[in-house]
Amino acid sequence: MTEATTVNSNKRGLKWLAASVVLAMAGTVAVSAWADRGAGGHGGHRMGSHGMFLGSPEHMARGIDRLLDGVDATDAQRTQIKAIVQQAAADLKGQRDAGRTLRDQAMQLFTAPAVDAAAAESLRQQMLAQHDTASRRTLQAMLEISGVLTPEQRATLAEKMKQRQAHMHKRMQERMESRQPKQ
Repeated sequence: MTEATTVNSNKRGLKWLAASVVLAMAGTVAVSAWADRGAGGHGGHRMGSHGMFLGSPEHMARGIDRLLDGVDATDAQRTQIKAIVQQAAADLKGQRDAGRTLRDQAMQLFTAPAVDAAAAESLRQQMLAQHDTASRRTLQAMLEISGVLTPEQRATLAEKMKQRQAHMHKRMQERMESRQPKQ
């Protein structure tokens, strides 16, 4: 192999590597943006990770009431839990905004003429730290809520959440199947 052929081959390899990294990160950013809107594309209406604490105050209140109706929560429990959720939502709003900023930075980084690998890694680390902070705050709120509910109420709530998750999984599968091209 000549030196020119080796250089051209190396350049092609680097271009393919860069293109692969860009596609992988773009996919990650797209999935993060989709997840931020919630499964199914409905803003703020999801129950995974910190989704319980997203959405309008009215929407959150209705969702909390529905959950608490299913466990026969007392008025005192409802008041305590609503206060916990409202505080967590206020705290997580800043985290959600920070996440959006990081995703915007990722889009700028990966659409630049030359992708800086060190900057991409730094941004990935920032995204992990931001997610960890939001996850930690969500866990704190969930632990506070668990202290308000009785063990029986928590077991009932867990069963309802399991049923809801199974229902949502089934709906997602049906949507995926309906989008598959018919052969």
